[in-house]
Amino acid sequence: MRATCILLCFFTFLVASSAHPGKKKQYKPCKELVLYFHDIIYNGQNAANATSAIVAAPEGANLTILASQFHFGNIAVFDDPITLDNNLHSPPVGRAQGMYIYDTKNTFTALLGFSFVLNSTDHHGTINFIGADPTTLKTRDISVVGGTGDFFMHRGIATIATDAYEGDVYFRLRVDIKFYECW
Repeated sequence: MRATCILLCFFTFLVASSAHPGKKKQYKPCKELVLYFHDIIYNGQNAANATSAIVAAPEGANLTILASQFHFGNIAVFDDPITLDNNLHSPPVGRAQGMYIYDTKNTFTALLGFSFVLNSTDHHGTINFIGADPTTLKTRDISVVGGTGDFFMHRGIATIATDAYEGDVYFRLRVDIKFYECW
């Protein structure tokens, strides 16, 4: 009798666990947002317009030109305007504040750690991001690890794409944010 019960429980488990083989649960975002941030790196001649600066570089390098070997060893901090569209001169809805660390010797990749500080009529609060940015890919996903205000305890994924690139002085990122946990 006991052996029959064990076999019955085992087969019930097998049937229940294979009821939907290969089906992956699809999650839908509870909130979505698309924003652009515009980065103008200080190059020694644009102090009035620069929104980011190199604060660390490999030994012997200067702090106004990114290192030659995939920018390896450079650390830059930024305080960039965020807009609702891809126009640098559109009214900002907040600031992107944080840093990127060029951490790979054989390709262009950076570790990003930053916050969107939003203060507009539509959105108020912060959204915090962290992740690897292999910049040569068309799109990259980084983690949304939290937030405050309208984004209190939100988590999700941000798909970033380089929307514009002008040498080592200016780039614009399109940030498509999908929140999967909303409080």
